[in-house]
Amino acid sequence: MSKTFSVADVAAHKDAEKGMYIIVDENVYDVTGFIDEHPGGSKILKRVAGKDATKQFWKYHNESVLKKYSERLKVGTVEEKAKL
Repeated sequence: MSKTFSVADVAAHKDAEKGMYIIVDENVYDVTGFIDEHPGGSKILKRVAGKDATKQFWKYHNESVLKKYSERLKVGTVEEKAKL
């Protein structure tokens, strides 16, 4: 079952200790375990951890990337009223 997060919930997950979450569109992804696998390097994910990374994501990726990793990394959605 998918969990619903507020923007504040996601913002609290910005380091490896609490987990690193990002928002892409209305979905929340836990990228904590993906940091070392990210082809663009860990620095990029660390910079957007706890934030809405939609603009940055779509600048460098296409929909096939979401399809490939979504099942593994998606942990929920952002509350409608909290969308950025």
